Amino acid sequence: MGRNMFGPIHGNCKDEEWKGWWGENPPFHVPVFVLTHHDRKSIQLEGGTTFHFITDGIQSALEKAKKVAQGKDIAIGGGVSTIRQFLEAGLIDELEISLSPVLLGSGENLFFGIDMNKLGFNKIERTIGEGATHFVIKRD
Repeated sequence: MGRNMFGPIHGNCKDEEWKGWWGENPPFHVPVFVLTHHDRKSIQLEGGTTFHFITDGIQSALEKAKKVAQGKDIAIGGGVSTIRQFLEAGLIDELEISLSPVLLGSGENLFFGIDMNKLGFNKIERTIGEGATHFVIKRD
């Protein structure tokens, strides 16, 4: 997960009391690896969620996630910057995107400069829901 998904604090997190948006029992119930540029001790919370703060990049985070996942799927969560890093490195096999018709400003472009076809993503499933359209984009 990207640092901004964990919390709104930019720069070095001096507030050790901040444990993320979700309170004492986050919905993850697995170890979560937070990409950041600032060291912080791991935070163990209820329900099996432990936040580990990774300062040495996406490859390191992925290796640690694979080790604890023991062959199970790994989910990458976060904003555009986090997802783009994994896409550009060729480390994503399936992408799930939910779009809701709300205009929030200019924002960041998820796919700008990334050739999804060249990366092998050419299977698209679409489900239209009441408040959003959900896409699953897979590699061949």
